Amino acid sequence: MIQHFLNYIAIERKYSQRTVEAYRDDLRDFCAFLSWSPEEFDPTALDETDVKDWMLDLLDKQHQSPRSVKRKLSALRSFYKFLLRQGKIKKDITARIIPPKADKPLPVFFREEEMNAALSDNKAGSQQNNPAAKKNSAETVMRDDLIISLLYQTGMRQAELLALTDADIDLQQAQIRIFGKRRKERIVPIGDALVAQIKDYMQARDEQIPNPQSPISNHLLFPNLTKYTLYNIVRTRMGEVSTLKKHSPHVLRHTFATTMLDHGADIRTIQTLLGHASLSTTQVYTHTTFEQIKRVYMATHPRAMTKEDGKNKKKD
Repeated sequence: MIQHFLNYIAIERKYSQRTVEAYRDDLRDFCAFLSWSPEEFDPTALDETDVKDWMLDLLDKQHQSPRSVKRKLSALRSFYKFLLRQGKIKKDITARIIPPKADKPLPVFFREEEMNAALSDNKAGSQQNNPAAKKNSAETVMRDDLIISLLYQTGMRQAELLALTDADIDLQQAQIRIFGKRRKERIVPIGDALVAQIKDYMQARDEQIPNPQSPISNHLLFPNLTKYTLYNIVRTRMGEVSTLKKHSPHVLRHTFATTMLDHGADIRTIQTLLGHASLSTTQVYTHTTFEQIKRVYMATHPRAMTKEDGKNKKKD
């Protein structure tokens, strides 16, 4: 029954492998709480109390965060909705369950001066001459530069970048076709500098191909690039210029959105470029920018500063 559901969301709903695995783990966790194997799961033998007891166990005994418990409940709800549509149950016992309230953390992002430092010619040169680097070829440095530029200038997800092919890039029209969650397609424009950067990288990469006559239009833009390698490239490059604790590809996606908003882009445009299905998902960036504005205001406006701040300012 559970496997049937997982097949459904993977094949028919086209959920990503990562999402399917998360749903699988959450449902297995529920089964383990009930002392059942996934194959023994019997939805007709359960009621709301079982779900509430599971949530309390997660919160009180396993000390999981409200955010994690809310996600697990969402997986169980999706499963029960599926069972209801399939006629396996007559009542959805998760429908009236209230999830724990979880504060949504604001996304972190790199500052513009940090991005400029990460993408400067001097930074690329230091990477190439770094004796600690495992591979210092010009093509590798060029690849790493392009990865940072693409994530920062398009806002694409790490999975979208890993799946990017040459055929998805239209250098003449200066745009990239990106396939997001559930294979939803969007077109993102790129600037002339990024177009030139892609051309240079492709030329250097293709020189490494044993058979130059073979068609490469459907080849991955970054052959043999894994999720682990991508994460390390971003962590290494951004770790040298930023004091943030987190240096991941997703932080560059947040940085893209915040930069666009700070420079006057409207929220609907950012939603389209990021491939968000819901505007509410994109609006979190308006809160991030407002927090920045608030901090500057509180630190600089004489009527907003504390008395202690005011005294210090007068001394200066």
